[in-house]
Amino acid sequence: MAKPKKNPTATPQEQLNSMKQAETVIEPRPASAPAQGGGGDPRGAGHPHGDSPFVPPPGPAGKLPFIILAIIFVALGVMAAVRRVDKGEAGKELARDTAENAIPTVATIHPKRTPVEVQIELPGNITAFEESPLYARVSGYLKYWLTDIGTRVTNGQPLAAIDTPELDQQLSQAYAALAQAQANLAIAKVSADRWQKLRETDSVSQQDTDTRVATWHAQEASVNAAEADVKRLQELTNFKVLTAPFPGIITERTMDAGTLITAGGSREIFRLARMDPLRVYVSVPQAYSQLIKTNDIATLTFTEMPGESFTGVIDRTAGSIDPASRTLLTEILVSNKDGRLFPGAHVTVHLHLAQQNIPVIIPVNTLLFRDEAGMEVGVVESNDTVRMARVTVGHDYGTNLEIVLGVTEADNIIVNPSDSLADGAKVRVAQPKPEDSKPKHE
Repeated sequence: MAKPKKNPTATPQEQLNSMKQAETVIEPRPASAPAQGGGGDPRGAGHPHGDSPFVPPPGPAGKLPFIILAIIFVALGVMAAVRRVDKGEAGKELARDTAENAIPTVATIHPKRTPVEVQIELPGNITAFEESPLYARVSGYLKYWLTDIGTRVTNGQPLAAIDTPELDQQLSQAYAALAQAQANLAIAKVSADRWQKLRETDSVSQQDTDTRVATWHAQEASVNAAEADVKRLQELTNFKVLTAPFPGIITERTMDAGTLITAGGSREIFRLARMDPLRVYVSVPQAYSQLIKTNDIATLTFTEMPGESFTGVIDRTAGSIDPASRTLLTEILVSNKDGRLFPGAHVTVHLHLAQQNIPVIIPVNTLLFRDEAGMEVGVVESNDTVRMARVTVGHDYGTNLEIVLGVTEADNIIVNPSDSLADGAKVRVAQPKPEDSKPKHE
């Protein structure tokens, strides 16, 4: 049997039709039919042992194209099924990715607990414990001065002397008036005694006697007035010498010898200041006013004395907030036995204030400002949902804020929250990046 030639350009269906035509042309002879010229030998005469030619039975080669086509069709079906399955899985994966991408990824931090003790630095001014301008109490001329600026004086020490010629004359006149009053008193007393004796004998009238007695008592009052005037002038003469009312240092002298002085004038002669201890006044902001306690320690530093510090004690406060500056005036006492500190100097006061209710601190980029809710932060709960928490801000430290109410240090606070953040929103918390384990080069 001649095999049909295959056309390489023919389609599989054309090749199948060609093979069917070839099988139709060649019909195999039944095995029971006797071969021509042979004695029933199925191998035929052409065979060395028979007369008829040998015709082999149809083998599996005729079914090979069908098997190949079946394999091709099965492969195509499997590929289509696999493609459909892949497409379905890709769609599900795309839906999952879309749903996951719709959940925002946020970074969170934990609030930090503030220290138990708050340390603040405030500018302060040093003043003398006592400071007083010294004026003249009497009029005259500055005779001489005994102390100058920088002189340390004690209580009652003479500072200057004043020449008072007018006062001296007034005192002399007062002495003379007193002597005159005393003489008039003596005459009035003698006359009153005489008239009282004459009245016993009815030599004078009772009215004349009463007049003499009244004159006597009037002269006594004149003597008392004259004595009081003398004492007044004597006290004034004591102010001819200007003395220190308390121990301290002369910080100012405004007059030289010969300067005319008017009693009660507005020009001071000296200014005296007590230098130990010194008062330090500092204005504490209202936010810290409740933490100020009497006898708390304060540390003082000066730019002109680097590396050195002085210890002071809070002595008292004004007990009232200044409405203009919203501060509490606080007075601190500092020892100055060695005299190194000067009144009027600028000082930096370091206050160590103990807190009772310890707040937390969060960055400013965690806050959301909303008109209806005020200041809020987003807190991520354990189920990755958002809870909007309203907070109360205490002190403002610039990049950080003190939160006195609303969150705790255990909360996860969202950093840089979006304006659309709302209660119940689903979020994904970004995992912190691991720190680089490589050693850093110096």
